[in-house]
This record gives sequence, structure tokens and C-alpha cells, in this order.
Amino acid sequence: MTADTEPGQPPSEPAARRSPRLLGAWSPRHDRGRRRGRVLALMLGLLGGLAASGTAAQDMGNVQGAWIVVSAERDGKPAADVAGHRLTFSGDAFTIRHERHTLYRGSYAVNPDRKPAEIDFQHLEGELTGKAWKGIYRFEGAALRICDNAPDITRPRPTQFSAKAGSGHICIVFKRATG
Repeated sequence: MTADTEPGQPPSEPAARRSPRLLGAWSPRHDRGRRRGRVLALMLGLLGGLAASGTAAQDMGNVQGAWIVVSAERDGKPAADVAGHRLTFSGDAFTIRHERHTLYRGSYAVNPDRKPAEIDFQHLEGELTGKAWKGIYRFEGAALRICDNAPDITRPRPTQFSAKAGSGHICIVFKRATG
């Protein structure tokens, strides 16, 4: 035994932690309690991290309802023709309308596990039937930002939240519609 080891104490414990005058006598039961606390803290940390990243079901729930275009940029320039468009998510379906006219309709899917989170719009009617816009999305407070390849569906999915000149991408900021 070393000079700082007391009978019945594990040799790895510092003398100050084992001192009956400072923290009470050491026992295996105290060690199990500390271990349980560490395991519980680790589990809570992991669960908190999962909740923060979101799941497809959570994100699909968060986008439900109607959204109005606040601003848009296409290939490095403002996209004023998109102003006033209304994007509605209902279940796994989406509709884009402008002045009571349906422009696009189809289904959508999200993948929040990808970074940045991905969204795909599969067109089920109209001139784009069978084609898809591939995009990315994020929530910015009460706003929703979506960048996709709608201007040129032959282009790959965007990897950044920008629509630089020649990219074939559009980035749109939406706010929740009222009324």
C-alpha cells in the first residue's frame, strides 16, 4: 500500500476524496451511484441531441400549413415573379398557387438527417409530371428557407443556401401565411 492508501480503499482514489473527514467513508455503493449518474447524463445528452436535429416526421409536421414568399433569388438575381406565391403543405402533399391559380401540385419528402437538410418536390400533375425539384431547407426562426433546382432540374441539388449566377438554383424565403 502507498502512503495515501487507507485499508479498504481502492488505490486509484485520491486521498482527499477518501478522507472520512472531507467526504465521508468510501464505499462501493457510492461508486455505483456516480456511475449511474454519468450513464444517465450521457443518455440524456444523446436524446437531447437527437431531438435537436429533428426527424422527418417532426420536420414534416413543422412545415404543415400555408407559407407566403417573402423574397426569392434565382441565378444571382431577385426573382420578383415568385413574389406572392403561396406554398401549402398538407400531409405529404404540396401545392403552389398564385392569385387563386394552382401552378404546381405533387408530393414532397424531407430528410433532416442530411446536412443541409434535404427536401424533394415530386410533381404529380401538369407539365412537370414525373419530375422532381431537389432542394435543401432550414428553419430560420419563424421563416422557412428553401433552395432548389427548380429553374433547371438537370442541375444537382444545391449544397449551400445561395443561388449564384449560373447555378440553376433558386432560394426562397417564406413566412407563415395568415388568413
